Amino acid sequence: SMVAESFVGLAAGTLGSLGVTIGAFGAHALKKVLEKRGMQKAWETGVQYQLVHAAAMMGAWALLKSDPNTPGVSTAVKCWAVGVPLFSGSIYGLCLGGPRWLGPVTPIGGTFMIAGWAALVYGSIAGGPSLPSKSL
Repeated sequence: SMVAESFVGLAAGTLGSLGVTIGAFGAHALKKVLEKRGMQKAWETGVQYQLVHAAAMMGAWALLKSDPNTPGVSTAVKCWAVGVPLFSGSIYGLCLGGPRWLGPVTPIGGTFMIAGWAALVYGSIAGGPSLPSKSL
């Protein structure tokens, strides 16, 4: 549907732009704080996963625009839309000295991200569209 397509584009663009911004903050404004806490690598991991999934959502957006019924894609996007903020957001919070309860949130977010990829696998096995021959 048009609403679903709009959500995917909005989510992808938001995650992507925030990922670049958060990465820049980590490399510049927060660099000394993160180095002092020994958390620079963890911050970069949060940014990396956020940006990879923003790019994956852009791909999902393209698929949904061409065929809104592509199996598994909308489920994948929903899982990523929940998983990325939980995973990356909890890492950012922990890096900045957030509460310890954020620790267990990270693998919950990771599980949602994995579930999104699994939804794509399932969708492709369950009857995803084949590429038109003219595109090969």
